[in-house]
Amino acid sequence: MTDISSRITLNSDVCNGKPSIRNMRFTVTQLLELLASGMTNNEILKDYPYIEKADIEACLNYAAHIANTKKVIPFSA
Repeated sequence: MTDISSRITLNSDVCNGKPSIRNMRFTVTQLLELLASGMTNNEILKDYPYIEKADIEACLNYAAHIANTKKVIPFSA
């Protein structure tokens, strides 16, 4: 399992403080949206050579931790 804290950073000077990958201007949301659109890990790694496999794993783990809550607030897409 990938250590989230070494991969996902929160820095007010990068992407307005949104969770990003290793302090780069590439947010967790951007990566999750690529996966949700159907891109495979290999396609992401090929198209974004500065992203590492462990970054993808960390983003998924981060999302899982956020989704693991006792109270769910509905939203409209």
